[in-house]
Amino acid sequence: MKKLPIGITSLQSIKKDNCYYVDKTPFVKLLVDSGKYFFLSRPRRFGKSLFVDTLKQAFLGNRELFEGLYLEENWDWSVKYPVIHIDFGGGVVANAEELKRRIVIMLERHEEILGISCKYKDNYRDFFEELIYRTYKQYNIPIVVLVDEYDKPILDRIEDQEKVLEIREVLKDFYSVLKTAE
Repeated sequence: MKKLPIGITSLQSIKKDNCYYVDKTPFVKLLVDSGKYFFLSRPRRFGKSLFVDTLKQAFLGNRELFEGLYLEENWDWSVKYPVIHIDFGGGVVANAEELKRRIVIMLERHEEILGISCKYKDNYRDFFEELIYRTYKQYNIPIVVLVDEYDKPILDRIEDQEKVLEIREVLKDFYSVLKTAE
């Protein structure tokens, strides 16, 4: 008997554990064919993280995870994209400085995964910009940047207005790279 995928946020786990899965892969194809930038806002516990992981797996070209799903026959599996997946879901951010450190740690992880070496690690924004640039130069194909739990660092400190404003400024600066890195 199939299990319900309560709390599961990876397509691989759903497939491995033989869980029920509502095929939302037609939406992956629709998004990719419709534009470049998307902001997906849904209520809590609505499958956003699972959908972000589904996007990630499709762009990485992990066809075996899509067996029996819409995307299996409706995706160009010959192209694999470099993916930078930023997830702010882990842990509670205490302040802006801690957020900057966490961003650098995530970027260093992607630097290793992508086989890229960056120079500008002292500043999280410059590091992110350089990582995108060098990844594009190395792979010569568009880069996919996925951000999950984009607002969680703010929500972690929502009761402290001063910290919220500081954290918001860090996130604004970080996300501004995406606009200029077209």
